Amino acid sequence: MLYYLFNYLDKTFDFPGAGVFQYISFRAAMALIFSLLISLVFGKRIIEIIRKKQIGETIRELGLDGQKQKTGTPTMGGLIIIAAIIIPTLLFAKIHNVYIVLMLITTIWLGAIGFLDDYIKVFKKNKEGLSGKFKVVGQVGIGLIVGCVLYFHPDVVVKERVLSTSKDLGTISSNFEHKMNSPKYAEHAVKTLKTTIPFSKNNELDYGKFISWACDDCMKYGWLIFIPMVILIVTAVSNGANITDGIDGLAAGTSAIIGTVLGILAYVSGNTVFADYLNIMYIPNSGELVVFIAAFIGACIGFLWYNSYPAQVFMGDTGSLAIGGIIAVYAIAIRKELLLPILCGIFLVEALSVIMQVYYFKFQKRKHGMEYAQANRLFKMAPLHHHYQKSGFHETKIVMRFFIIGIALAVLTFVTLKLR
Repeated sequence: MLYYLFNYLDKTFDFPGAGVFQYISFRAAMALIFSLLISLVFGKRIIEIIRKKQIGETIRELGLDGQKQKTGTPTMGGLIIIAAIIIPTLLFAKIHNVYIVLMLITTIWLGAIGFLDDYIKVFKKNKEGLSGKFKVVGQVGIGLIVGCVLYFHPDVVVKERVLSTSKDLGTISSNFEHKMNSPKYAEHAVKTLKTTIPFSKNNELDYGKFISWACDDCMKYGWLIFIPMVILIVTAVSNGANITDGIDGLAAGTSAIIGTVLGILAYVSGNTVFADYLNIMYIPNSGELVVFIAAFIGACIGFLWYNSYPAQVFMGDTGSLAIGGIIAVYAIAIRKELLLPILCGIFLVEALSVIMQVYYFKFQKRKHGMEYAQANRLFKMAPLHHHYQKSGFHETKIVMRFFIIGIALAVLTFVTLKLR
């Protein structure tokens, strides 16, 4: 909203300094600062309100050190994260931008599902919370909306790379010749289902190619592959973040690292110079997403102020489902979703540890019986962070080491852009 106000003041009255709101970098910086302030200042008040309402977490007896002491810690802290994302975005982003609208819908949608789950757990005293199938239906629903918007909306386009060169120029040997032979972008943007593939020289994949074999004109039905893929990614990453939220600060800190990488990728994807240099798709209007992700990073870091060990508040499903969905939809919007297995490696491993634990237990139970299966689990406890807790590591050490791994994965994600 402030963007429109200062844009009006700049054009109508030539108001001094109003033109600075035209710069994405400035608005992103302001969104980050405001997000931090909202998290730190209003976060404390929200925690006090939650505590007065006796909205405390019921901790299962898992036999882990320090777990019992966490009983009664306020939950639903994800409300702090959601407020710290939405308010700065509304203030500093271009609200008419389709990508911004999509991110706001995703945040509210998945935040509402998580809030309903936490509400049932806390107020209805039902430890199971919202039924798993209803969560999945909600995740599939937002995935369907995101997939349809990204495919059908006229503003979701890319500009194809073209090589403007003359055959008789020969070998590039000067700056002038380099500029003449450097790839450029087409004048008109086009609708396409292309995405970025890591570790590939020809680093673009069109989802339509998966069904192009069926008929000569089947490429245009690529959305039959794209939309289910979007649903799968949103559901997987959202649940991965939810599973990772098990010890103080882990999910929020890991998400801040992931958000930083996505913000940089969005910035270069929305800038012709950087997109050209990195040989990636130029996506018009996607640069505005930097403002949103700046608010997201600020919200996660601000939440860590209260969520780091020992936690004064838990984000609950209100926060974890939302941040996972945000990361998934954001990556899909900037066409970097195939980088998520690397970038979100922590989420992936945590989710896989649960799946492996369950199936390994069922296999051992079927083959050797219940007693043997209970005594010979694959991990001491799942998700993986609980396995390390059971192994005697303090949770702060686990969190810090996971952060280090997360940073390494972030660097590797950047490296994939040049390793082809």
